[in-house]
Amino acid sequence: MPLPKAELHLHIEGTLEPELAFELAARNDVQLPYGDTDALRKAYQFEDLQSFLNLYYELMAVLRTEQDFADLANAYLARAAAQGVRHAEIFFDPQAHTKRGVELGTVVEGLWRALERSQADHGISTRLIMCFLRDDSAESAMETLRAAEPYLDRITGIGLDSAEVGHPPVKFREVYEAAAALGLRRVAHAGEEGPPAYITEALDVLGVERVDHGLRCVEDPALVERLVRERVPLTLCPLSNVRLRTVDTLADHPLPAMLDAGLMCTVNSDDPAYFGGYAGDNFDAVRSALGLDRERLRELARNSFLASFLEDDEELRARYLAEVEGYEFT
Repeated sequence: MPLPKAELHLHIEGTLEPELAFELAARNDVQLPYGDTDALRKAYQFEDLQSFLNLYYELMAVLRTEQDFADLANAYLARAAAQGVRHAEIFFDPQAHTKRGVELGTVVEGLWRALERSQADHGISTRLIMCFLRDDSAESAMETLRAAEPYLDRITGIGLDSAEVGHPPVKFREVYEAAAALGLRRVAHAGEEGPPAYITEALDVLGVERVDHGLRCVEDPALVERLVRERVPLTLCPLSNVRLRTVDTLADHPLPAMLDAGLMCTVNSDDPAYFGGYAGDNFDAVRSALGLDRERLRELARNSFLASFLEDDEELRARYLAEVEGYEFT
């Protein structure tokens, strides 16, 4: 039985495995520019974030109906459960769908079809986080937030993703202020390819409660001190960092030093179909490559539940934390 963990940095569109992509393409009469699943999987070799995003958005063409989104979410939840995930806070990108003619309601209702049964079917509690594309306009983000208002009983928070460089957090100040007024939780990608200053800006301008990635904080000792002092969680994605060349090899990953510094790190999968592993795979990889001992792994699992947006169910959080403390490694 795997170590119990929460996954806090997971793009549902990034769980689209080649087999499901071809299945949905056939269902929706979409022609993919790849001969078969092997040819598509070979395309999952990326030079940087942008080369990944190009393929990522191309494959979204197969997602058309509520059932497509429900099937996508159910496939992820089944894999996540097998790897010890007990709670998942799932990102989705509405603009990537609405701009190609898929209504926001189709996306949310489809995902919810799987998420509302997730506890019963997979033993996983869930939260849904709506992300804005930072390389799109702030006006588009605001329009998306307003369009989502009928669904806010199903959406816990907002996030910010896609191409980071050249799109600082301040661009989305007003959207985040509006989201805060609606009672939504706030996270944002910062410090993946963007500079440490983007992390500071996400905290001070957007008021984020968690930083997604945050890897480059290590370049700014004062920022590290602040993140430690304020107990700001970082949702690291080690296998993603290697695939997107943020770090050269997993052995070079600064995770051990970040933990030693007192940073509240968590380990997540980001876009697991593209980056070579789900949450448990990332735990196994860092354990092997970085020599993390059992108590370090337990710390990462504990952090994942402490950083989760479970304030509305502290009893459930306490139960998950008890599972972590009682876990016996083999």
